[in-house]
Amino acid sequence: MVVFPISKINIGLRITGKRSDGYHNIETIFYPVGLCDALEFVVPDQPVNKDILRVTGIETGSEPDNNLVLKSLQKLREKYSFPFLKIHLHKAIPVGAGLGGGSSDAACFLKIVTKYFGLNIDINNLKAMALELGSDCPFFIEGAPSLATGRGEIFEPIKKVLSGYYLVLINPGVSINTGEAYQNCRTGIPSTSLGDLAELPVVEWRELIMNDFEEFAFSKHPIISDIKDELYRANALFSLMSGSGSSVYGIFKKKPALPQKLREFAIWEGIL
Repeated sequence: MVVFPISKINIGLRITGKRSDGYHNIETIFYPVGLCDALEFVVPDQPVNKDILRVTGIETGSEPDNNLVLKSLQKLREKYSFPFLKIHLHKAIPVGAGLGGGSSDAACFLKIVTKYFGLNIDINNLKAMALELGSDCPFFIEGAPSLATGRGEIFEPIKKVLSGYYLVLINPGVSINTGEAYQNCRTGIPSTSLGDLAELPVVEWRELIMNDFEEFAFSKHPIISDIKDELYRANALFSLMSGSGSSVYGIFKKKPALPQKLREFAIWEGIL
């Protein structure tokens, strides 16, 4: 079975407070985009004594045994019995890029293994299992545009506010540590919900929708700030860093003519 785990961008990201469990409360909009990994598994003809994962494509920087795909499988095996699997993950979504690639891989694998073996796990329980793997993993169980609060696991569906717009996704090839980013951010309660701001015309978002991680990311890697500025110079209606970085996206009315300095870092573009 082959599936294609999607990526996401964040339309705004506000850190609203530190929690007693050590996590942070946030407010953000998760919006799916077309950049995908490829994930396949088979039940071997000859039984094997453990799950085997092979990873190709973009370098993940970690051993396969530490990959969230295998960790999601371990979660399922805590309660359910099924054969060991051979798995191939081909990475096209960069790691440490604010696009949720690893979380999407894990959530997608929970879904396809559940379906293939008829494990009868409902959506809410799948989301609870996904949350144990990462704060943004539950979003990818359904992957619909959503206003997310709490740790990022409480969802309210929103309209497809970017439908028909052209998105350019830029990644400068640097990685941001999410834990370090949280440690260097100020918290605050926004006066207006992102859900309400997203209802406004996209051209008005520039002065209203912010990502609280940008200040830290820009200071650590000025190239991220430069990319955002270049996207605006290329006539983006709106541009923002996604998640804790380092990817930056630009939203356009139509396909833009990007300068070479952006084109060399572009990893996906298309109509949403």
